[in-house]
Amino acid sequence: MNELLQQQMQFLIEIDKLKTIERQTRIIHGDRRENDAEHSWHLAMMAVILQGHANQDVDLLKVLKMLLVHDLVEIDAGDTFAYDTVGYTDKYEREIQAANRLFGMLPQAQAEELMNLWLEFEAKETPEAAFASSLDRMQPVIHNHQNEGDTWMKNNITSEQVLNRNREVERGSETLWAYVQEIVQDSVDQGILAKPAPQLTSE
Repeated sequence: MNELLQQQMQFLIEIDKLKTIERQTRIIHGDRRENDAEHSWHLAMMAVILQGHANQDVDLLKVLKMLLVHDLVEIDAGDTFAYDTVGYTDKYEREIQAANRLFGMLPQAQAEELMNLWLEFEAKETPEAAFASSLDRMQPVIHNHQNEGDTWMKNNITSEQVLNRNREVERGSETLWAYVQEIVQDSVDQGILAKPAPQLTSE
């Protein structure tokens, strides 16, 4: 086996570990938690189906590459719960270290391509990154709406937290942001997502 192919195969074998990284979100049609590989596949399908709702024209292949790459770092860094403010304090540091190790397994040109895709996704500045990020934020909202607010209820998450966390969906798609707001309101109406407690004011 030549060296190039050996590096590529070692990388592909290593990233199979993504199937073992559990997320907080439960799958829609079952009682177990979703893993990162399933999440990435679902996002890729969402990009194919929903690309027409992006705010700007996007390069679909680039969006798909970003979505397949964006969570590979969690093989080392683990999944950080979206509403874990403490976990987010060192999230980027843990993930950039993981990116350097994982992508560094590849031949240089491919290593640089995947690193650049990952960094672009994290920065969320290009139309492709903004749209990919919109899908990444929206997907757990859909899951919770469909599975009786499973993660929200277990962690006492409020509608305000969900809307604040997912407001950046609008940067990639105003249409999808409107949809997120609709299902958040429906979740409140169903009693599977709590409204924030009213603030007490002193007279």
